[in-house]
Amino acid sequence: MENEAKAKSAIAMPDEGKSYVSAFLTMVFLFFIVGFLTTVNTQFQAPLKAAFLGETGAMQNTFATLITFSWFLAYPVCGSLGSRWINAGGYRSTLVKGLGMMAAGLILFLLSAQSAVSMPGAGISVGSFFVPLGFMIFLLGSFVTGGSVTVLQVVINPYLTACHVKGTQGVQRMAIGGSANSIGTAIAPYFVTGVIFGGMALDSVSLDALIVPFAVLACSIIALGIWLRTINLPDLNATRSESDEKLPRSVWSFRHLTLGVVAIFFYVGAEVCIGANITMYALELSLESVAVITTLYWVGILAGRLVGSSLSTVSPRIQLTVTTVGATVLTIAAIVADSPWLLASVGLCHSIMWGCIFTLAVKGLGRYTTVASGVFMIGVVGGAVLPLLQGVWADMAGSWRTTWWIVVASELIMLYYALIGSKIKDNEITK
Repeated sequence: MENEAKAKSAIAMPDEGKSYVSAFLTMVFLFFIVGFLTTVNTQFQAPLKAAFLGETGAMQNTFATLITFSWFLAYPVCGSLGSRWINAGGYRSTLVKGLGMMAAGLILFLLSAQSAVSMPGAGISVGSFFVPLGFMIFLLGSFVTGGSVTVLQVVINPYLTACHVKGTQGVQRMAIGGSANSIGTAIAPYFVTGVIFGGMALDSVSLDALIVPFAVLACSIIALGIWLRTINLPDLNATRSESDEKLPRSVWSFRHLTLGVVAIFFYVGAEVCIGANITMYALELSLESVAVITTLYWVGILAGRLVGSSLSTVSPRIQLTVTTVGATVLTIAAIVADSPWLLASVGLCHSIMWGCIFTLAVKGLGRYTTVASGVFMIGVVGGAVLPLLQGVWADMAGSWRTTWWIVVASELIMLYYALIGSKIKDNEITK
């Protein structure tokens, strides 16, 4: 009877009598930081290519993309780490540890710039290429900071899904968090160009300009971690196992979760394919206002998430079905019309897919939820894999136009998940 009671307690929903409003707003703010720093990292590809990679010849672009690759590599590596920290010490402790990692990553960015200023000739030779020490330190910082946002998302995603806020459902709270994430993504480029580099052209930046901004960011993150130790952040015991509890089955045995990881792989891959490569597609067509096309894509994602945050009665399965069908139609239309403008409109559909897929993937998992949130992060590596494959396809085909079929295929896989793969069998609900 005692074991049965413990099992029932482990899968109970969080106490709706508690106030989760302040905790919810904290998670929304942390989601903003995740989006902000992710985009800040990608914005350094162009300036660091110019500052560090002058002696890598024809491999400059390849080395530059390692910055984004290092960031996304951290997701499959660090996702399970976040789950273990939650199960061992709870959500608050994991957030503080994640912010500590983030501060360490930002300090590595600072050291990267400092080493480039004080030791400009330090580095290693790779064949006929010379890779500066400062660039290698920056790659390490990118991995560590990427690992920190992975840990934060392992906390944020299940918390937003499970915490009770009157008048909302899980997918709606995820959309609100996603809106904050999009705001961070939207302002990050202006932070890099306007604050860090003071309006300088990105191909002629001074690396010593990085030192003070990263020092300020690191100190701010440390202060945020200290503040988190003092606020009211109710734990969600129903979503995690105890540190000494042996879960009776593998988290991968839940079919709807496993297929959810596959779906998120293709979602993130499709999102990054358009977000990262639509600029090159527009340049290939010699279009004007290339920056506007890219901006419209991200603004569409922000607008869609703002709309999604108000959908308190529409199920995540219906939302995912409608958006994947819409994205498929728009992408095919863009291919047929050879139009980056139509492709940019897909952002409106991509906006709420993350929240829908995550909510469906962890439904009914009870105390397996935090472990599931960790393995869910493995799928984010699609943001590194699919854009790379698309680039190879573009080089082989001599054009970007046909490569967007990768996005179409990704949308159809997500549509399958919405209609079939996310359905839960009776033996897949924890009891």
